[in-house]
Amino acid sequence: MDQLISLLLVFILSVILTLLFKFLIEKRGGNLYTSIRGGTPRAVGLAPFLVLLLFFPPPGNYLIAIIGVFSFIDDLIGRKKIKSLPFELGQFSRGIGMLLVIFVGYFYFGPVSILIALMIQPLNIADMQPGTASSTIIIMTFLMALFFYLATSNPYSTALIVLATVLGYAPLDYHGKIMMGEVGNHSFGVALGVLYTYMGIYITNFHNWGTFGLFIVVLILLLLTSILIATLRRKNLKKYLEEELKIIDPHYGDLIMDVLTGGGLGDLIRKLTLKKRKIIIKNKIGEYLGFRRLLYNPYA
Repeated sequence: MDQLISLLLVFILSVILTLLFKFLIEKRGGNLYTSIRGGTPRAVGLAPFLVLLLFFPPPGNYLIAIIGVFSFIDDLIGRKKIKSLPFELGQFSRGIGMLLVIFVGYFYFGPVSILIALMIQPLNIADMQPGTASSTIIIMTFLMALFFYLATSNPYSTALIVLATVLGYAPLDYHGKIMMGEVGNHSFGVALGVLYTYMGIYITNFHNWGTFGLFIVVLILLLLTSILIATLRRKNLKKYLEEELKIIDPHYGDLIMDVLTGGGLGDLIRKLTLKKRKIIIKNKIGEYLGFRRLLYNPYA
């Protein structure tokens, strides 16, 4: 009963904080308010960030705290740049946050902390379409909760904390009235990564697969999450790839690769590695696997 009351409290607090931050950001404006969809408060993801920080058990909440702070700095700064540097200040802040998540997470989870940090990317892409990030989190946390229940016979798990949090946030997101911002989708991304790690630990301990097995299980879950996001966003992604990137008749692999490597962070990596090279994929297998999107260089 105490756990049920706790979950109800998580949900109610998520609802209240979501409404509160929506009101405050609309009133204040600035970088946290965007002209998208006629005017939308961004970084309302502060609400689920704070709820997860309070209720998600350690050490997961340590990693959520790290990424939440650095990604909120990104939301506050916006797209400011230093002329001598090849990246935006916000990107730099997020990058530091990801590196710290990997570093601190390594002491608790080992090498899989790399994948926990990389979960940020697909959730960031999902947040570009109303309701997609929320739907992804709802589906995956429900599946995690179901797995833990079947595995342990305990109806209460950490996955339900994340589920209750997103359910409190989601209604306004589905109506396109708010956006998570980096602070929200990054916090949820790390939370999902930690849940996947807990699931992976249970499976690998049961089968005695070791550290490598844990890494593979979490990697598979990361890929499944990306496939889900690509499916939920398939119409918009296909339109974007055709009209903006001029990738003719994009395959499903291109959609998945956009989820895995799209956005500012992916483009920054392409800029640093490919510089101004343009790589044309003519191999059919490469096209089906999404290499056209993977190697698309906007700086060529």
